[in-house]
Amino acid sequence: MFRFFLIAILVVFMSSCSQLIKKELPVFNPSDFDPKLVDTSLRKVNQNHTVKDFNLTNQNGVKISSKDYENKVYVVDFFFTRCPSICPIMTDNMLLIQNEFINDDQIMLLSLSVTPEIDSVSVLKNYAIEKGINDLKWNITTGSKKHIYDLARKSYFAVVDQGDGDLQDFIHTPNFILVDKKKQIRGIYDGTELNEVTRLIEDIHTLIN
Repeated sequence: MFRFFLIAILVVFMSSCSQLIKKELPVFNPSDFDPKLVDTSLRKVNQNHTVKDFNLTNQNGVKISSKDYENKVYVVDFFFTRCPSICPIMTDNMLLIQNEFINDDQIMLLSLSVTPEIDSVSVLKNYAIEKGINDLKWNITTGSKKHIYDLARKSYFAVVDQGDGDLQDFIHTPNFILVDKKKQIRGIYDGTELNEVTRLIEDIHTLIN
């Protein structure tokens, strides 16, 4: 009887300890990614990688920069409004994240158009209204194509193909990238897969709790 009592106490103790042990997310550096995703100049970097500063324009014609995301946990994706395939799925799944954290000011979303010459402010505004995008939570942006493509390849490691952001260059990726308050990459997810988005939401909770 005493033995069973000790076992019961041990089970309760171990359960309590497991709840106290916080899940730790990895910090990703360029060397942790498939080399195909990383610009050749960064493939050997194995520590202290942070995403670079950005300067973009959102759906309201407002200039958006890294300063607007300081001390925020945020999710990044690359899309275009005329995309008929993966982008509508990605937008729907990003809306799940928006709605999950709608009242949490420390969580933000950022989408960058890979066809900025087509996705003008007015186009983005109509898209945002149609999709139900919350302006206070989620910036969908346009800007310099070279700047956007450099961010994709040298900051967020979102695409496999290499290029220089010229007129013929084009990227198309389903990836969602999770960035913490220190500008470190903490996860990369397939934004077209619901189970991946569920995992992403769980990881965001891990970062903020």
